[in-house]
Amino acid sequence: MTLSDFLLSLVPLTPEELQDITSYFNQENIPKNTTLIVEGDISKKFYFMEKGMGRSYYLKSDGKEITQWFFGSGKFMSSVDSFFQQSPSLYYLETLEESIVYSISKTDMDELFAKYHKMEQLGRLASIEMLTKVVNKLNAIQFQTAKERYEYMLEEFPDISYRVPLGHIASYLGMTQETLSRIRKK
Repeated sequence: MTLSDFLLSLVPLTPEELQDITSYFNQENIPKNTTLIVEGDISKKFYFMEKGMGRSYYLKSDGKEITQWFFGSGKFMSSVDSFFQQSPSLYYLETLEESIVYSISKTDMDELFAKYHKMEQLGRLASIEMLTKVVNKLNAIQFQTAKERYEYMLEEFPDISYRVPLGHIASYLGMTQETLSRIRKK
């Protein structure tokens, strides 16, 4: 999904508004396994993933990576709290595949929010979608079996097993790789 298609799927924009809004975004071709944000840094960009796959993760005290979220094509990708509050990120953000993204700075995003009421509406709708997904993931971890969590993830990311290392998937689901392997065999 292109950035224009995504924006139009959330709010009705005139061709002039769409052209102006998309002019604030910069296209970037980012290689596979590129770190975009490091824990402790302040997120300077908000990304729209046109093509590729990314993830956010944190490091446990023993150095083990725990995947917080995956970002596929047609979705925004960021350390949201760091970007909007301009505070140090708790997470790392990286691409898992060669990716085409559109980035926007906090200053430019704020300018668009001030310039277009429809952008405020878009921000609200995108925030609600992200919050709903976070709540659904928390509910899945708290109330679902490992198998149910895996099935839920496949609904969200149908081809993830072919695109992402199993260790990342297992940590995202809150299970060991051995448990994930057993579930996949069934």
